[in-house]
Amino acid sequence: MNCIILDHEPLSQNIIADYIEQVPFLKLKSKCTSAFQAYDILQNYKISLIFLDTRMPQVSGIDFIKSLEDKPMFIFTSAHTEDAIEGFNLNALDFLVKPVAFDRFLKASNKAYEYFNLKELKADKIRGRNEATLNSGFILVKSDYKTIKINLKDILYIEGLKDYIKIYTLTSNKPVITLNSLKNMEQTLPSEKFPRIHKSYIISLDHIKIINKAQVIIGETYIPIGESYKNYFLAEMENRRL
Repeated sequence: MNCIILDHEPLSQNIIADYIEQVPFLKLKSKCTSAFQAYDILQNYKISLIFLDTRMPQVSGIDFIKSLEDKPMFIFTSAHTEDAIEGFNLNALDFLVKPVAFDRFLKASNKAYEYFNLKELKADKIRGRNEATLNSGFILVKSDYKTIKINLKDILYIEGLKDYIKIYTLTSNKPVITLNSLKNMEQTLPSEKFPRIHKSYIISLDHIKIINKAQVIIGETYIPIGESYKNYFLAEMENRRL
C-alpha cells in the first residue's frame, strides 16, 4: 500500500518512516511537513494510507482530513489524546499516541491492510459489473413507474441532484430522472468511457466537443471540471491527445 507521512516534527517523521520500512506491505511515497505538500502528493499519486499528526502549523491534520473530498485511509499519530474523539468522528482507522510503539503501529497497519484488501475485492466486483454493462451496451433505470432502457452510446452526461440523477441522452430533449446516486452510476458505468469530472457530473467521452482547464462542452452544455477531479482527468485526456 502506498502511504505518506504528514507531520511537521522531523523526529516523529523518522520514527514512523523507520516503522514503515519494517512492514512489507507498506511503501512510503513521501514525508510531508505541511498539508500543502500532502495535497500535491495526493493529486499526483495513488495513496492508500496517511499517517498524520492532529496538530500542525497553518493547517492541522484534522482540518486537512476534513478538506479532502476523496479520503484515503488515515491513522492519526498525536501526543494530544484529547484529539482522539474528533479523530474517530472523522472515521480515522486508528489513533496512535506519541511516542508511538512499534507493536501499536503494526496493529494499526494490519487493520489498514485488511480494509485495503476488502476495498480491492469490492473494486474487482465493480470492474466486473462495469465490463458486463459495457458488453451489454445498455442500462435499465426506473422512471415514472416504468423501466427504461438507455443505450450507452446515447448517453451525453449525467447530473446528480441529491437523491436523484438526470440522464441526458441524444434521443430525448428531456432528461430521464431516476431515484439513484451519482456514486452508484459511477460504479456501474465503465470509467474509461464515462469518467466523473465533478461531484455533480459524469460525462460521456464520446460526445465531448471541447475540453479546457475549467470545463468540457457537450452539445451546447458547459460542464465544469471539479478541482478534485481536474488533475487526473486532464492528464488522462493529455495521454489520448495526438
